[in-house]
Amino acid sequence: MKYAICFPGQGAQQVGMGRELFDTFPAAKAVFQEADDALSAHLSELIFNGPEGELTLTANAQPAIMTVSVAALRALQDDMGVDLVPAFTAGHSLGEYTALVAAGTLSFWDAVRLVNKRGRWMQEAAPEGVGAMAAILGLDAEAVRAVCAEAAPEGECQAANFNSPGQVVISGVAEFVDKASELAKARGARKTVRLNVSAPFHSRLMVPAAEKLKTEFDKCGWADPKWPLVANVSAKPVTAADAIRASLYEQTFSPVLWEDSVAYMADNGVDTFLELGPGEVLCGLIKRCRKGLTQKAAGTPKALEAVAELLREAR
Repeated sequence: MKYAICFPGQGAQQVGMGRELFDTFPAAKAVFQEADDALSAHLSELIFNGPEGELTLTANAQPAIMTVSVAALRALQDDMGVDLVPAFTAGHSLGEYTALVAAGTLSFWDAVRLVNKRGRWMQEAAPEGVGAMAAILGLDAEAVRAVCAEAAPEGECQAANFNSPGQVVISGVAEFVDKASELAKARGARKTVRLNVSAPFHSRLMVPAAEKLKTEFDKCGWADPKWPLVANVSAKPVTAADAIRASLYEQTFSPVLWEDSVAYMADNGVDTFLELGPGEVLCGLIKRCRKGLTQKAAGTPKALEAVAELLREAR
């Protein structure tokens, strides 16, 4: 078995996530406590008890999802004694930062503070109502790129997430996103769905947030990763801290190449994908990206036990 560990992005949050981890594993509990200390806030209280409207705010959702994901990781490593040796690590958007914590490139302390600011700056980059995102279902990647170029020749709308075959998310100025969606329907899209998001993520409107992040990167400690990170912006592995910083900067306003990332890992021998954190979104996408792969989500004690057993048997 050759495996990769993956981490979910924004949208995976739900009130109560990670509570069983907190109650069951000392190492997981320590992660929640560290997040509260790093942010000088009661993030764990918000994660466990809500309110949901506050948890879904980008500046809260991003550190919250990262905290639950790292709690699952630490429980697996420290409480269950599993020696993780993945072929690759990867994450979807926000999840890429979590993957860097797992790989030892960023400390959790630095990373949770960084994504809290990332969320706030992404929200501030486009005033409410200016931007939008929409899922285009049933068109291939090139067709979606074409309708974006036709609707917004100056780049006001662009493909933002290439999630799986036939599922591409577009992002940008709201009127151009709507125009591209109408063109997509005319070109045979099965469905287009305006997403309930607070900002046009991974579009050029996010450049101001990227510039602030670049400055903030200088305040963090960086190390080369223990395992290759398959970067969102290139769907190729990066193994040096400087290259990772550059890709994270670009990632803020560039598309997430998730389908290509899965393909790269699978083409290089990965047959099992382990999703650590809340929900099973990535498992669903991976299943649609390539047939014959094994996907396992682990965000609860029971699911972590199953993953730990799988890894012990594979040694």
